[in-house]
Amino acid sequence: RGSYVYLGVTGGASTWTSSPSQYSQLTVSFTTGSSQTSAQIYVHGWYAQGTYYADDISLDGPGGGGSDSQAPTAPTNLASTGKTSSSVSLSWSAATDNVGVTAYDVYRGSTLATSVSGTSATVGGLSASTAYTFTVKARDAAGNVSAASNAVSVTTDAGTGGGTGFKQAAPYLYEGWGDPPSPATVMSATGIKNFTMAFVLDSGGCTPAWDGSRPLTGGADQTAINQIKAAGGDITPSFGGWQGSKLGANCSSASALAGAIQKVIDAYGLKTVDMDVENTDEFENEAVQAKILTALKTVKANNPGLRTIVTFGTSTTGPTYYGNRLIEQAQSLGANIDVFTIMPFDFGGGADMYGNTVAAAEGLKTKLKSTFGWDDATAYAHIGISGMNGLSDQQETTTPAIWTQIRDWGNTHHIARLAFWAVNRDRGCAGGGVVSNCSGISQNTWQFTSITAGFTG
Repeated sequence: RGSYVYLGVTGGASTWTSSPSQYSQLTVSFTTGSSQTSAQIYVHGWYAQGTYYADDISLDGPGGGGSDSQAPTAPTNLASTGKTSSSVSLSWSAATDNVGVTAYDVYRGSTLATSVSGTSATVGGLSASTAYTFTVKARDAAGNVSAASNAVSVTTDAGTGGGTGFKQAAPYLYEGWGDPPSPATVMSATGIKNFTMAFVLDSGGCTPAWDGSRPLTGGADQTAINQIKAAGGDITPSFGGWQGSKLGANCSSASALAGAIQKVIDAYGLKTVDMDVENTDEFENEAVQAKILTALKTVKANNPGLRTIVTFGTSTTGPTYYGNRLIEQAQSLGANIDVFTIMPFDFGGGADMYGNTVAAAEGLKTKLKSTFGWDDATAYAHIGISGMNGLSDQQETTTPAIWTQIRDWGNTHHIARLAFWAVNRDRGCAGGGVVSNCSGISQNTWQFTSITAGFTG
């Protein structure tokens, strides 16, 4: 009682097991020619026991509806019904099938973008001013898939912020050491408009302060920021870094961390924030990674138009284990990060800093594509590169010529962000080693900043 089983044999008896916990198991014995055979059938929801005769039972194909190998017809009349800078809406005419269509799979290029039951869908997470091609396939209950519909190509609208169409050239400026230069002087000499200001740390009790000790407002950092804004520029604060007491590690929860970030947003009317996730306390701690990403998701929701950046180390071929986990967690948490910036230095790059930087960025692109389902153009548009001018801590050398190559590669591939550590070091001192106020190589003053100013993405 409660289910029907059809077994396509005759001349045998079927017996349910007597254990109530096994009522779903039916053993059937039957004779075909001179051979006797038995079979076990498992049925969900059967409630009975006793002996039944096989001439009362028949068995048809898989799923109780017969064997179905007929694919649906292809959907037709696929068309765009609307678009924004980050989404495209589509509609199409229904497919037909012998037992009925159960779903439509919408493809962006060769990537499955979404599956729906009706004949319309909106595909989001797209980049501004970018061309995409869409097709749709129908699917039935047996898993048969139709041929693709007609293809439709759509170019998204121009971006207005919020992570679409975002491009930023913003070298680091640090008021904590290295004979900090006048930003107004640097801007006038190079044409740079944006700086990444380092670093916002915890001064105790999940309270943000520059370097964990200089006041959030009213000190040297605000003086520099005021100069930058007066000259028509803007800043992105960088939270974290390699050392010090970091908010991500020390704030008790994602909501507390979001509150600390919000204080800095409010203090400077920020349009962008960067979380520089490094070392064992943040980068190599998956729970802290999740806390940081959740906090960024919160502040982005609370500040429409805010753009969020995460910066982290890399290998010469792309993200390391913890970099991959950061990206995967960003996807699973729905953090909607605008830019994933790698730091291709102190990674054993050796002599070929251009080749290894490009290889690292391409590895990041591949990871972003596989994690988010993006195409090449969309993945590149979410990539940032933050290098180290001159000598790195591991004696890797990035010359002005190499940095120009890296910038040009970034422009060609339309990445989102270019930065370097740091403007304080953007002065020549051939043979000077790795120090805070010069690059350790021969160069013109502010030469790396001038090159960076030519980044257009």
